[in-house]
Amino acid sequence: MTKRRAIRSQAPKGWLLFFYSVPAKPVNNRMKVWRRLLASGALQLKGAVYVLPRNDEHVEFLQWLTAEITAMRGDAAFARVDHIDAMDDGELIALFNQQRAQEYTTVDKGFSDLERRLAAIGKGGSQPDKGLATQFAKLQRGFEAVRQRDFFVSPAGAALGEKIQQLKHDLDTLLPDAGRSTPPKPIPARSATDYQGRTWITRKKPFVDRMASAWLIKRFIDPQATFAFSDNIKKTPAGAISFDMPNGAFTHVGELCTFEVLLRSFGLKNALLKDLAELVHDLDLKDGKYQTAEADGVERILTGIRRSASNDPELLARGMEIFEMFYLSKKPATKEE
Repeated sequence: MTKRRAIRSQAPKGWLLFFYSVPAKPVNNRMKVWRRLLASGALQLKGAVYVLPRNDEHVEFLQWLTAEITAMRGDAAFARVDHIDAMDDGELIALFNQQRAQEYTTVDKGFSDLERRLAAIGKGGSQPDKGLATQFAKLQRGFEAVRQRDFFVSPAGAALGEKIQQLKHDLDTLLPDAGRSTPPKPIPARSATDYQGRTWITRKKPFVDRMASAWLIKRFIDPQATFAFSDNIKKTPAGAISFDMPNGAFTHVGELCTFEVLLRSFGLKNALLKDLAELVHDLDLKDGKYQTAEADGVERILTGIRRSASNDPELLARGMEIFEMFYLSKKPATKEE
């Protein structure tokens, strides 16, 4: 799954118009669709008509959302257009920037509070508090979330970005060590040749990170891998490799999920795996770091598998198939397709 990256051009290559309706009940379905559109950065024009700049990532997002709405017994469709007769591109861009400015205003309230606290420390009115660094990091994540949907680099976003840079400088000056998080445990480089034909053991009832990691192992690291399951984290069979288990050979490190750790350990780098890593991170850690558009749909599918599989091997195998299909769907189409 890919992250919806900001469009940096002031001349969009057309627009996407999205139309939908969902049944009045249950009410939470309406709210869910609204939140998805809000998080995508879509601009509401009239009623249930929304617009997004046209690009492949937004097309993919609307395809997923259309499928979800259909599953709710609703109706949805979207159209690609070069322009909208009722207004020119400049007017639409101004509306997008206005919408982002409102979001930045909300984010800025937290930074303004932090700014006042830092000023008080600078004047000797209060003592330095390392919790300020945590507050700053949290606020910065909120800013980055809005910036991801700031498609046209709004003036409000640029101004707030400059303010944040100044605050970071002030924070580092007053608390030289507070702005630096504890360095994560280093991830040693591994060679796949040392991990061939092994048994890979993980916890029972595998879900997102374990499914994706098992797929990665089988696909790129150990094609002859077999998998076993245990909740006894203190006893790993001789020769077996533990993953996504506390103190396992491959598991979470800092803010990285197991899938991301495996990628770094074995030096696996390509754009498709990077996109998939962002999906797994968002689903597993639920920190909203990448705000991947397809996360909710993929999670629904994996949840359905989890509820229908009769045992752990079946559950893992079916989950691995989903990640294989997702990976293949991201590869460029061949001439024969």
